[in-house]
Amino acid sequence: MDPLPTPQTQPGRDGLAALLAKPTAAIVGLDFDGTLAPIVADPEQARAHPEAVPALAALAPKVASVAVITGRPAGVAVRYGGFAGVPGLEHLTVLGHYGAERWDAVTGTVTAPAPHPGVAAVRAELPGVLDRAGAWHGTWIEEKGRAVAVHTRRADDPQAAFDALRGPLTDLATRHGLIVEPGRMVLELRPPGMDKGVALSEYVRKTGAESVLYAGDDLGDLPAFDAVDELRSDGVPGLLVCSGSTEVTELAERADMVVDGPAGVVQLLRTLAAQLD
Repeated sequence: MDPLPTPQTQPGRDGLAALLAKPTAAIVGLDFDGTLAPIVADPEQARAHPEAVPALAALAPKVASVAVITGRPAGVAVRYGGFAGVPGLEHLTVLGHYGAERWDAVTGTVTAPAPHPGVAAVRAELPGVLDRAGAWHGTWIEEKGRAVAVHTRRADDPQAAFDALRGPLTDLATRHGLIVEPGRMVLELRPPGMDKGVALSEYVRKTGAESVLYAGDDLGDLPAFDAVDELRSDGVPGLLVCSGSTEVTELAERADMVVDGPAGVVQLLRTLAAQLD
């Protein structure tokens, strides 16, 4: 059995120790894209790492709950992750759209409030905004139901397109009561008030968890890192894991532990499950 990596910070070591000491009171929170699923040029082609579901199925029965927290619609994350109907994943919940939607493995259903009206307004205006901004060839729009995202990864100059669009898209979002969430060559326009930190905090408190692990890879995961810090200050030990990449370094600077992308996350989950046998 492979040894567990040692967190590089004392709070992280305390968080891991608490999880190992009482796993049935622990929450494992995980981002999807870039954490459980490798980043790909076309987000519609994203799929969970081939070993992610077996690792989760081995771990989930041993902890209070596993929560996948994503900006994607919950149903999409379930399909792309291959989470439905898997033995061992009865303790899995998917919090989609930053917690606005919820899918539970036990029921197999998605619950969600009505969509924000600003999303439809932004969707209608977005093509004109991109045209006026002179968007680079290859920039494209992803429909996300309760949000809309503009991807620049396939543009001629992805970073230049990202930088050029950030201002106009922020203006557009603001006019319709939305916010812009920047990510790895993507700008997402979505309703305010929910982020991965809010979703994680609410989930931990509702479940009464006594420890938490959270793993993410992108700027949208920083609020979840902040939430774990706040939980620690309230006496709930936590472990922050970065699914490392060369595109985003902010999480690695904050993390208690850095692993090598989704493959590293899967290995960590598998090793953790084995430690709990």
